[in-house]
Amino acid sequence: MHSLPAKRTAIVTGGARRIGAEIIRYLHRRGLNILIHCRNSTAEAQELSALLNQQRAHSAEVVQADLADDEAPEKIIQAAINAFGQVHVLVNNASSFFPTPIDTVQPSDWAPLIDSNLRAPMWLSLAFARALGDQAGSIVNLVDIHGLVPLKDHLIYSQAKAGLIMQTRALAKDLAPRVRVNGIAPGSILWPEGEAAQSEKDKLEILSKVPLARSGTAQDIAGAVCFMALDAPYITGQVLAVDGGRMLNM
Repeated sequence: MHSLPAKRTAIVTGGARRIGAEIIRYLHRRGLNILIHCRNSTAEAQELSALLNQQRAHSAEVVQADLADDEAPEKIIQAAINAFGQVHVLVNNASSFFPTPIDTVQPSDWAPLIDSNLRAPMWLSLAFARALGDQAGSIVNLVDIHGLVPLKDHLIYSQAKAGLIMQTRALAKDLAPRVRVNGIAPGSILWPEGEAAQSEKDKLEILSKVPLARSGTAQDIAGAVCFMALDAPYITGQVLAVDGGRMLNM
C-alpha cells in the first residue's frame, strides 16, 4: 500500500491569484511546501510566497513559465525538486477563459484555450508522475461543470474542459496504483474578469438556477482540492462538482 510522506510538496499552476492562491493557502496550512507557478502575475506570486515564508521559513518558491512552451513541464517539476527535493501533489489550476461565439471564432483562439486547459495538464502530469519515482502521489485537475454541459458562446473552452475530464479519468487508470488523479468541477465561484466578465443580469440568471441560491467561494474549491489531494486515499478517477447544485438545473 502506498502512502504519502509526512513532509510533502505541492505544485499549483496559476497559483498567484484568485482560486489558485486560495488553494495554495489551504495546502500550506496543511503543512505542505508549495511551488507557486505563474505566467504573468509574477509580482503577486512573489508576494504570496513571501507571506508563506514568513509563516514557515523555506516553505514556498515561485516558478515563472508559459504553459504553451514545450519546456514548461520539466522546468516546473525541476524547480520543485530543486527547492524541496521531492514532489507529492500536483494541482493543475491554470486556465484561460474567454468567449468564442461561432460567428467570430478564429483559428488563433484554439491554442490559448487548448494549451492551458488540456495540453499543459497532460504533459505536466506525466512529468510529475516520472518525478515521483516509486513513491505515491496525487493529481487534482480543476475542470468545470461546463466540461459536462457546454457554456453558450464558449465552444472551444467547453471542449477543452471536457477533454480534461476524460484526461483525468484516463490518467487515473494509466497511473494507478501509484498516482491518484481526480478533478474538481467548480460552478459559479469567482466571476470572470476582463473580456469574459458577465453582466449583472447574466449573474442573476445564473444564480437563479443554483439550488443553494448563492455563488460559491474560493474557499469552497480549496477545501475540495485538499480533500481530493490529501484525504481521499481510496478515490481516483472521480470529478466532484462544487457548484451549489447548479448541475441539477442545467
